[in-house]
Amino acid sequence: MSLEKVISISGKPGLYKLITQTRGGFVAESLIDNKRISVSMQNNVSVLSEIAIYTLTEEVPLIQVFQNIKKKENGEKTSVKPKDSKDKLEEYFFNVLPDYDEDRVYASDIKKVIQWYNLLHEHGMLDSFELKAENSTDEQE
Repeated sequence: MSLEKVISISGKPGLYKLITQTRGGFVAESLIDNKRISVSMQNNVSVLSEIAIYTLTEEVPLIQVFQNIKKKENGEKTSVKPKDSKDKLEEYFFNVLPDYDEDRVYASDIKKVIQWYNLLHEHGMLDSFELKAENSTDEQE
């Protein structure tokens, strides 16, 4: 599964994978409890492949941040928890992405990235994203 098929729905916890399109929206399945929900076009939905993290020089795609976390954690879950203190989260994220923009990336954003990484790790989805990211960079060269 590609990052284009994984979404975040505003107001709903966790991540969802797109199942099928409907006339008024689409059907998505929760990665937390595998329940399917109908999502209308009125919902605020973010596709993970379109999300980037602000740095002082550019915007880094979320997949690159996930790869940095995976490298730091040797392929395991994160050593910090999303409920850890703001200072601990910021220190951890600074190690993952040293030049992230502290004025535009909030602790709540860091919590989401860590939660999402751990959720994708639980479902073994990070490896497939990594392969797709490597293939797309090979094609660009």
